[in-house]
Amino acid sequence: MATIGIMDSGSGGLSVLKEILRLLPADKFLYYSDNANCPYGEKSSEFILGRCREIVGDFLAQGADAIVLACNTATAAAIAELRKEWPSVPFIGMEPAVKPAALGTRSGVIGVLATAGTLHASKYLDTRDTYAGDVKVVERVGRGFVELVESLQLDGPLAEATVRESLEPLLRAGADTVVLGCTHYPFLLPVLERVAGPAVRFIDPAPAAARQLVRLLDSHGIPHSSPSDPARGDITIKSSGQSETARRLLSVIL
Repeated sequence: MATIGIMDSGSGGLSVLKEILRLLPADKFLYYSDNANCPYGEKSSEFILGRCREIVGDFLAQGADAIVLACNTATAAAIAELRKEWPSVPFIGMEPAVKPAALGTRSGVIGVLATAGTLHASKYLDTRDTYAGDVKVVERVGRGFVELVESLQLDGPLAEATVRESLEPLLRAGADTVVLGCTHYPFLLPVLERVAGPAVRFIDPAPAAARQLVRLLDSHGIPHSSPSDPARGDITIKSSGQSETARRLLSVIL
């Protein structure tokens, strides 16, 4: 079976691991939460690249066959350079799902919720400019979203007020489809859906990233499990700070 390294600025990448486990239930997973430096959204690209290099090196020393940057900000800041430095290693990154949102909107307006680092990155801007076409794209930083997830405040008055502040400008602009551009945000999906109402669709890019991981494992000839495998894989969690949030969220998704 394959050994997969998955990293994020905190615990948000567990939303990606959740989707990967649907396709690769019996493989080995190394999850690293860099929560001592969370959130990445306001950090410099140089700092994020340095952290990614260090974490990737640790994954490879532990025998990782493929690496998932389960963080949109880290993907934008680091994945191109990491692929140059380790050309034989399959790297999977995250990017906001602008294309399916643009294809699926009925109102002609889509919203993107992401960190400042993602929204300002050339990777996102290129994707938006390539696939948005005539669709209007309204962008907002999910202020406080990462902090809510890292403190396990996934619902309640504070979570709803925080979500409403960033989401309502998208709704007022007419967005009927909202892209979740940070892997922390899916943990707030019940609150997002409650604030938005049933007419708004949210798109999580994690399932697409999981499918891409399987495709890359296959193209590199790396053996892996399949969805029908009855066994359960091994998951190891490490963090640069306290690991309690990641372990509690892992228990939720399992």
